[in-house]
Amino acid sequence: MNKSKLNILFYLNKKSKNKYGKSVIMCRLTYLKQRKQFSTGRFIILINWNSKQQLVNPDEPDAELINTQLSLIRTNLTQAFLFLQVRGSDFSVDDIYKQYKGETPKKEFGVMEVYNLHSARIKKLIGIDIQIVTYTKYLESGRHLQAFIKHKHKQKDIQLKVLKSSFIEHYEYFLKTEKKFQQSTLNKAIQRFRRVIRYAVAEDYLAKDPFMLYKAKRVKKEVLFLSPEQLKKLEETSFKIKRIQQIKDMFVFCCYTGLGFKEMVNLKKQNITIEFDGELWLNIYRNKTTRSYKVPLLPKAKEIKDRYDDEANEYVFPRMSNTKFNAYLKEIADVVGIEFNLTHHIARKTFASTVLLFNNVPMEVVSRLLGHSKMQTTQESYGKVVEKRISLEVRRLKGSG
Repeated sequence: MNKSKLNILFYLNKKSKNKYGKSVIMCRLTYLKQRKQFSTGRFIILINWNSKQQLVNPDEPDAELINTQLSLIRTNLTQAFLFLQVRGSDFSVDDIYKQYKGETPKKEFGVMEVYNLHSARIKKLIGIDIQIVTYTKYLESGRHLQAFIKHKHKQKDIQLKVLKSSFIEHYEYFLKTEKKFQQSTLNKAIQRFRRVIRYAVAEDYLAKDPFMLYKAKRVKKEVLFLSPEQLKKLEETSFKIKRIQQIKDMFVFCCYTGLGFKEMVNLKKQNITIEFDGELWLNIYRNKTTRSYKVPLLPKAKEIKDRYDDEANEYVFPRMSNTKFNAYLKEIADVVGIEFNLTHHIARKTFASTVLLFNNVPMEVVSRLLGHSKMQTTQESYGKVVEKRISLEVRRLKGSG
């Protein structure tokens, strides 16, 4: 409960007089450095007002009645103020006046209150439009926002309506300095908060979007992938330890299919079918975009798949965690001589770059084979790869000229 005081002051509006030369008695409310003024509807002669005692002098006709009315106004304003305090929610000086007038103040939401409403809303979409991992990330970002409000404002929540663009700037600074977030992680947290604010505006909880002038700092990430030479060397390297050989096979398989980790470990033999062209295709459901797409099984991928056909299992490959998979890849990278951090996702990048784009496969086809929901996603991720390919072709032309 806010312990700030309400100040009530009666005064005369000396500039405004009625036809009898009397001035109106005004009432001014001051709360949290905000003011609200209104007319009491009572007029008196200027010299009959005692500003220090906040009373009408006895010389004024009806002085006793007017003083009683002013006392009643003060009492009713105090009661309205106490009522809003007991209710527990934050309120403004306008809310006090509305309560005094008998109007029901519009419910004012808090930032975290709306964030939690949004989280509860998207929770119902799990398995329909979103994955549970998306929901858990919203919860995680909510905890960061809660920590910022407590750090900056020393409160559990603040009123949504007081949000300004400066709030976002301070939140961004907090995530950088206190949470030590990288720009890409920071952008995701801000992005989730932005979606909550859009929800608040759409529901009429907030009149103005504080993100209106905000522009996220873009992160330019280098696309890491295996070169044709590195991929060939990896394919030709054999490992005596069965588990490491399996990891290598699975990684190379994804270099020729572009499967994400979940799609790879969940790949079942029934997902491999003969299609219209008489060739084998993978029928994939991509968890990230909740979309299905198909990928032709290239010879190298088919060769690897065939090695595991004899195993009595509905899944094509042994199942394991992403963390364990990437841990083995570090050992494989050391043996092959790959100097950057080798992770499963690099197989998907290698498929798009080395296997497809470097072999002049059009960008729109690459986008389809990666299961991207938007062509823009592919262009933003692999535009530089295309530029590099063009540069190599130009050099080749110059060398043959």
